[in-house]
Amino acid sequence: MCTDDTRDPWLPDRLLRTERDLLMPLLRRTPEAAYANRTACPGWTARQVLAHCGAALVRIVEDRLEEGVFLPEANACDVAEREDWPIGRVLDELERGLTEAGPVIAAREDGRLDAVALGEWVHAGDVREAFGEPGAYCGAALDLALPLLSVTSRRRETPRLVGVLADRGTEVDLGNAVEGRDPARFHGDAATLIRIYSGRPLVRTRYELTGATEQELLIYR
Repeated sequence: MCTDDTRDPWLPDRLLRTERDLLMPLLRRTPEAAYANRTACPGWTARQVLAHCGAALVRIVEDRLEEGVFLPEANACDVAEREDWPIGRVLDELERGLTEAGPVIAAREDGRLDAVALGEWVHAGDVREAFGEPGAYCGAALDLALPLLSVTSRRRETPRLVGVLADRGTEVDLGNAVEGRDPARFHGDAATLIRIYSGRPLVRTRYELTGATEQELLIYR
């Protein structure tokens, strides 16, 4: 059961670099027309999601983190700024961000940017799903994403949940204990748990959730 609250400052870096090595070859060989496919992010295509991801990471690398930098309005401006870029330039910026942002995140003792790394991994799942790739929100990097989800769920003050991951034969312990309230319970696969916490569509999933609502568990609002 995952219950350790100790921050591993290099976990985001390992997740970003692992995802870089898994995702970039897929992106480089995907026909450009596929980048116009819609994603689970309302109003955004795969290209726009990737433009957002690269912009966010390079902002971290270059220490351009002014107030409101990751709010929807700022994200939309970053995406619009890249609208005329060739797809190769979008991918180059993303690869740079996945490579260089981790050490900067690790150096932040407050850990406030750790959730950005998790969000990048979730967005990679959004793009995989838009491309029709299997295992959108799981895959080889899941072992790094789950511990980061545990830490992020506590920082975002979601209620405590004990999850049985049927496809992995393990349990996770997420969120914070609430006085007078029993822990919520989840039984299902790991990808569905990621979908719940990140607010992704749950169509065709099967799971049991008691003691909390999906809305209460969202880490990105």
